Amino acid sequence: MLYDASYTGSVESLKKLMEEDRLTLARISVTNFNETPLHVAAMLGHAAFAKALVGYQPNLVRELDSQGCSPLHLASANGYVEIVKLLLVKDSSVCHVRDEDGRTPLHLAVMKGRVDVINELVSAHKEVMRYTRDGSSETILHLCVKHNQLEALKRLVELDGVDDDDLANAQNDNGNTILHTATALKQMEVSD
Repeated sequence: MLYDASYTGSVESLKKLMEEDRLTLARISVTNFNETPLHVAAMLGHAAFAKALVGYQPNLVRELDSQGCSPLHLASANGYVEIVKLLLVKDSSVCHVRDEDGRTPLHLAVMKGRVDVINELVSAHKEVMRYTRDGSSETILHLCVKHNQLEALKRLVELDGVDDDDLANAQNDNGNTILHTATALKQMEVSD
């Protein structure tokens, strides 16, 4: 019933479940589900439900699904800014968590071009802009170019105040800067 409430985003159903059994959310840690109800809410954009969940059980913010994603990863990838803000208020250190592919929530937001989410994540922890994906030297800016997210690239450059010796000139594993990558992908607007 808890997962049904998660799928529909029913705060009333959650309240009823918690009234019937105050340990409902505490039992999640011993179940074999791939994701918590907060993961489901973050995937589907149920902000009110997510707020109610973390009100009852704040540690759900740090739980990882079977792919190593936190709820913040999912909300970031899907562009649910209200949920991103909520999760960051509860525990902003989740910005640093990497999924099984070595990606942080910012990596996913960049790949999807979620500029509003990028603003929130960088505001919470600016240093995450410097993280490369595990096992790769691709920067956040490389990901913008690779995934053709020009608006995200522009915003990140504005946020960082990138100069000639900084992130913009970082090289990936092949020795390519973002300009090399943009040229190779024929993204002329990036290179202008």
